[in-house]
Amino acid sequence: MGTVARWARAEWGPLYATVREPLLNRRLRALPMTLAAVCLTACLQYVQNRPWGFQPVQDLGAVRAEDPLWPALLRTPLSLFVPALDLPVWGALAQILLVFGIAELCLGWWRTLVIAYVATLAGTLYARVGITLGPHAPFGLPWADAQVVDTGPSAAVVGLAVFVSWRYGAHLTAGAVTVAMVVEVLVKENLAGKEHLAALMAVGVLCLAVALRYGHGPRRSLRWPRRAQRRPGSRAGRGSGLPPIQS
Repeated sequence: MGTVARWARAEWGPLYATVREPLLNRRLRALPMTLAAVCLTACLQYVQNRPWGFQPVQDLGAVRAEDPLWPALLRTPLSLFVPALDLPVWGALAQILLVFGIAELCLGWWRTLVIAYVATLAGTLYARVGITLGPHAPFGLPWADAQVVDTGPSAAVVGLAVFVSWRYGAHLTAGAVTVAMVVEVLVKENLAGKEHLAALMAVGVLCLAVALRYGHGPRRSLRWPRRAQRRPGSRAGRGSGLPPIQS
């Protein structure tokens, strides 16, 4: 048991410490974006299962590879929160609450949304490329997949899970998520599984860009650095991009 505890502390200790402090101090007030995302997903699920609501949700938030590109790009942000019709909505809500919540506490709400959008957009664009390549190409897709609705929140959840795990040194967790997505494609080769892999590749590129930008790989840390207090006439607190983790 001591070995398991030491492994868990090494794997998730920095992440746990980062999440614990704002939750203890602010509780649910620390998760405004995540709670809004959960409520929006639940609302869209209710509406799309009503006879009067299905088509409006499809028109505003359903993305297919056969759709014209620019309307599809306009729908992509809302498509993050449109759950699949053939899966239990509680699974999607639990994933958003857990993964988006941890990401919001660690990265902030706007970085969380940016990474979620990058992951979802990667899957959306891959579907178009795969359909163009055709079913016989190594990374191609059958023509029937052009009419399949994109993954909804799942690609964003996968991307955020891997990015946060990498950023806080939980390498085994990031690897386990990646392996699970590969196994998903091998066991059940479908559009959703391949879009998850496309999301993982996009997030991998994002991780590399962050490492190159700050001149280091992932480090273990207890928390993100606090924003410096600005003084009159001072430029302290200004900055852009993802702040480096202090060690």
